Amino acid sequence: MEIPKYDLIVIGSGPAGEKGAAQAAYFGKSVALVEKEPVVGGAAANTGTLPSKTLRETALVLSGFRNRDLSGINVSLKQQVTLRDFLVHEQHVTQDERLRILNNLSRHHVRTYAGTGTFVDGHTVAVKRTDGTETRLQGDVILLAVGSTPFRPPIFPFHDHRVWDSDTILALEFMPKSMLVVGGGVIGCEYACMFAILGVEVTVVEQRGRVIGCLDGEIAATLQGQMEALGVRLHFNDCVESVVASDELEVRLKSGTILKPESILVSSGRSGNTKSIGLEALGIAVDSRGLIKVNEHFQTTVPHMYAAGDVIGSPALASTAMEQARVAVVHAFNLCYKSDVAGILPYGIYTIPECSMAGATEEELKHQGVPYVAGKATYAANARGHIIGDEKGFLKLLFRLDDMKLLGVHIIGELATELVHVGLTALLLEQTSNIFIETCYNYPTLTELYKYATYDALGNRALLVK
Repeated sequence: MEIPKYDLIVIGSGPAGEKGAAQAAYFGKSVALVEKEPVVGGAAANTGTLPSKTLRETALVLSGFRNRDLSGINVSLKQQVTLRDFLVHEQHVTQDERLRILNNLSRHHVRTYAGTGTFVDGHTVAVKRTDGTETRLQGDVILLAVGSTPFRPPIFPFHDHRVWDSDTILALEFMPKSMLVVGGGVIGCEYACMFAILGVEVTVVEQRGRVIGCLDGEIAATLQGQMEALGVRLHFNDCVESVVASDELEVRLKSGTILKPESILVSSGRSGNTKSIGLEALGIAVDSRGLIKVNEHFQTTVPHMYAAGDVIGSPALASTAMEQARVAVVHAFNLCYKSDVAGILPYGIYTIPECSMAGATEEELKHQGVPYVAGKATYAANARGHIIGDEKGFLKLLFRLDDMKLLGVHIIGELATELVHVGLTALLLEQTSNIFIETCYNYPTLTELYKYATYDALGNRALLVK
C-alpha cells in the first residue's frame, strides 16, 4: 500500500498542534495530525488549563465568593458541595472545547489519525492504533507538539486513590475534608485556593521562601496574605520527606512536622512526553525532564523537525504554545507571515484572587540597576471595584524614571488576567505614561486603574527628581 505523503505531520493535538496544523493548512499545505489519546485537545483542553479554570469558576459560584460585601444582600448557598456540583460544568466545557478543535481541524482540511506516532525515520511516522494495526505517513516537515505530563516524584504513592497529580485530580472520587498541596508554584496555588474556598482545610508545602517565584514580590506577598485569609496554611522552606499510606495518610516533612491530610495533591512540575517515540535514533536529544531543545525558530537539531509547546519547556503556557507553533510553521515553509513570538508575554495565574503580569518586576529592575518609579491604584478606590466587592486588589505600573517609558504591569484582583492586556499592548508599543493620561476610559470600569496608577507614578516621580 502506498504511504500517504504530507507537507506537514503534526504529532499532538493540544494548543501547539492544533494551531500549527491550522496555520499550515491555511496557507495551502497538506497536513496530517496524529493524536494518541481518544480525544483531541491535549492537556490544555482535558487535564490542565481549561478544566482547572472551569473548576475555579465553579468553586467561586458554589462558595459564594463573589457575593462578598454586597451591601444588603443575603444569598443562601448550599451548605454541602457535592462532587457532581463541582465537576459537571467542567465536563460540559471540556466536551465543547474538543468539538471546537475537531471542527477547526476539519474546516482547515487537516487529516487526523488516531494512534501513537513513532518515528521510523526522519520523514516517516508509524501510527499505531489500540487494536494493533498500523498506518505509516510521510512528511516533509514534522512538528512535535506532544505536550507534557505531571512529574511524579517516587516518594508519593500515586497508586493510592487519595494521592493525585494535576491530571488525576480531575477524576477525584470524593470531596476531601483536608488536602496537602505539595508545591507552591502556579498549579499548586491555583488548586489550593480553589479547594480552600469550598471549605477544604488546605496546607501548602513549598521548598522556597515564598509562593510563585515569577511574580513581582509585592504581588506574591499580597497573594500569600489572601491565601492565608482563605484558610490556607503555608509551610515555606520545607519539603516532604516521607509518606505512609495506610488507613490514613501520614506525611513527614523535613522540618519534622507530621501532617495527616485526607488527600494529597502533588504539583512538582511537568515532563515532556518524548519517551518511546524514536527521537534518540534521529539525533534529537532530550533533557532529564524529557524536554526538547530548539532554536529561535523552534527548530530541533534536525532542521526539518520542529517542536513547540510544553515539550520545549518554559514558559509552558497554552497561549505561548499556539504562537510558537505558528512561528515554527511559518519558518518551515518560508511563509510571509508571523516570524517571531512577541518579545513580551503575559502571565495569567488563576489563584483566588487572580494575578497577572507583563514586563519587568521591581526585583528585576533593581537587579539590572534600572532607575524606575512605581505607581499604584487600588480596587477599593475604584467605583467598579467597590461595586463588585473587591476591596483588596490593586494595579501596579513600573515606569523608567527618566522618560516614563512603561516597563512592567502587575495586577492582583478580579479580572486581572483580562486587565493585563491593556498594559501589555502599551509595553509592546513602547509607550510612556502619556498613553494612559491621554486615554478616556469608560466609567465605572476597572480599566480606569491604569490612569490613576499613572497619576500616582507621576506624583512619586516628582518627589524623586526634586
